This record gives sequence, structure tokens and C-alpha cells, in this order.
Amino acid sequence: MSPRIGLDLDKVVEAAVEIVDNEGFGALTLAILAKKLNIRTPSLYNHIDGLPALKQKIAVFGLEKLFSVMEEASKGRTGDAAIMSVGIAYVNFVRSHPGLYEAGFKPADLDSEEQMAAGAKIVELSLKLLRSYGLNERDAFHAVRGLRSLLHGFASIEQGGGFAMDFDRDESLRFTLERYLAGLKSM
Repeated sequence: MSPRIGLDLDKVVEAAVEIVDNEGFGALTLAILAKKLNIRTPSLYNHIDGLPALKQKIAVFGLEKLFSVMEEASKGRTGDAAIMSVGIAYVNFVRSHPGLYEAGFKPADLDSEEQMAAGAKIVELSLKLLRSYGLNERDAFHAVRGLRSLLHGFASIEQGGGFAMDFDRDESLRFTLERYLAGLKSM
């Protein structure tokens, strides 16, 4: 069977991303994707090697998109300004793409060089941004884990319906990032 004219891997992934952002990463099935694309499910195999392969592509796409958002937020900034901008951009990415973030945040498939490389770019960017704090290599890696935990935790609680009090969440995020940065500077 030949592929549908106008349908390619990029369009399949784009449609899948819409599904995961609206319904959650776990809601993605080939049947739902085929229905969205107005094709029969077997036709998807002209473009992908099944659901696990598609989810892997979405995970890599999500990590690459998050990296791009973080990199853009850091441009022309260093120190506190860079970390603050990247932190806000990270949480806003999760707000805009909850399913895509979830896909990229799943533990890496150690057999996927693409996924490992995409995740490594985020770590490398984070380490680069933390250089101005004069941390040794070991402390810098701990600081990256701390920042990731802070941002992931904040975004996850928010996505789960937490922070229901009538209090500005962006202000809370800035406050928390400022305390994190104050801790780094005190080392």
C-alpha cells in the first residue's frame, strides 16, 4: 500500500503531538491517531514502525523542543538572569505542551542514541548556564539536578491541579527560583 499523498512522518508526529497535548501521553493510540488523520490504522505503518517507535519520536521531539525553548530564553543572558529566564520558559513550555513534556520527561530509552543526545543537550546547556556560579563539576551536576527537580516539581504540581489558592503562580515560581539562586551564590 502506498503512503497517502501529503502525509509524511512530520505530519504524523504533529498530529500525535496534538493528541498528547490535549489528552495526555498515555492516551495516544494508533487508532486515535489514524482517526485524527482520517486514515485507516494500518496506513500509519507506511510512516512509523508502530506505537513504541512513534512514542520514541515524540519523546525526542519533545526534548528537542524543550532545549530550543531553553536555549532561546538564555540568549544574551548570564547568571541569575539566564537561570530565571530559562526557568520561566521551562514552566511555560510545560503549560503549553503538557503531553509533549510528559513524553520527553519519561526515563530515556538507553538504546535510543537520539533520545540520549537530546537529553544531554539540555544538561549541557544547564551546565553552561551554571558556570558563572563557580561550581566544581560535581556540584554543578548536583545543581542541574536541583534545578530540574525544582522546575519539574513546580510544573507537575501545577499540571496536576495543585496551587489552587488564589495566589499568583508566576510570582511563586520567581520567588522559588530566586531562593535557589541565592543558595548557589552562598556556596
